[in-house]
Amino acid sequence: MSVPRTLDGFDVTAAVGRMLGDPALWWQAVGIFVAHFANWAEDWEKCVGNDMQERKCVHALRSAAANVGAEILTEDAARLENVLLMRLAGKVDPVPEALRRRLLASFQQTWAAASVAWKSCSSDAAGKA
Repeated sequence: MSVPRTLDGFDVTAAVGRMLGDPALWWQAVGIFVAHFANWAEDWEKCVGNDMQERKCVHALRSAAANVGAEILTEDAARLENVLLMRLAGKVDPVPEALRRRLLASFQQTWAAASVAWKSCSSDAAGKA
């Protein structure tokens, strides 16, 4: 099973490398990412205002994004997660809305790219079966 040479916002080569060089594992992780995070933006919006819940929601996204090699999304989620951690420690107030807007845009672009790639992979696999 081959992987795309490029996928907007992803370092596919590095992600596959972290998965023991097994493209099938990467595709499996992409499929899980697409399915599990399909409603992430709506779930996240419900957490805003509760710093602990929002941090957990953003952390889950950051971890999953890092796993599949979505570098920009990982960085954007890490920035917001760090600010939320500082808020929880009483060191910053309020969370800059620009961070949230950037994360949302990054998420939407990344999830869309992953979804299209996953559907293409799934169609290719079904055609070969």
